[in-house]
Amino acid sequence: MNLKQQIQEYSPYNVQEKKDQEIILRYMDTFDNLLTRENEFAHFTASAWLVNKDRTKVLMAYHNIYNSWSWVGGHADGKEDLLMVAIKEAKEETGVVNVEPVSTEIYSIEILGVPAHEKRGKHVATHVHLNVTYLLEADENELTHIKPDENSDVKWMNLEEAVEASTEPEMKVVYRKLNEKLRIFQEQ
Repeated sequence: MNLKQQIQEYSPYNVQEKKDQEIILRYMDTFDNLLTRENEFAHFTASAWLVNKDRTKVLMAYHNIYNSWSWVGGHADGKEDLLMVAIKEAKEETGVVNVEPVSTEIYSIEILGVPAHEKRGKHVATHVHLNVTYLLEADENELTHIKPDENSDVKWMNLEEAVEASTEPEMKVVYRKLNEKLRIFQEQ
């Protein structure tokens, strides 16, 4: 199933996801370069809510650009298999080797505003990430390491601690939603 079909078939969790799903699908009908940063206004990213086996903790990274504790993930960079992008980024950004999807289905979708910033000496204009999140799992006893060009710390946190550790108010909303969904997922 291609990415557009996955997004079409995704069942939104709340009104935010429903509206974001509509906009993402409209963008997919309008632009043919959303999988690359060539589209400087909007492009796809894949994120991971990377939980431990008990699903009581999430692995967070201290993101250098945003000066905040954050989930892990990255740009699609031309790849349509966003699950593989999320897994690759989770491994690269945390050093954890054994990362598995709890489910191969999309866990969450968001359109995230990204303020202008400097990256590797270049100005990056304000833009949006069409983000697809996956629920991934790893062993919390596995060794971790930082990715110095992106983060300065990696740490397992209790689910609520991860929300509170973020200094980005808009991301706290996303992380709370992911935790709510995790509780529901575990009850099924």
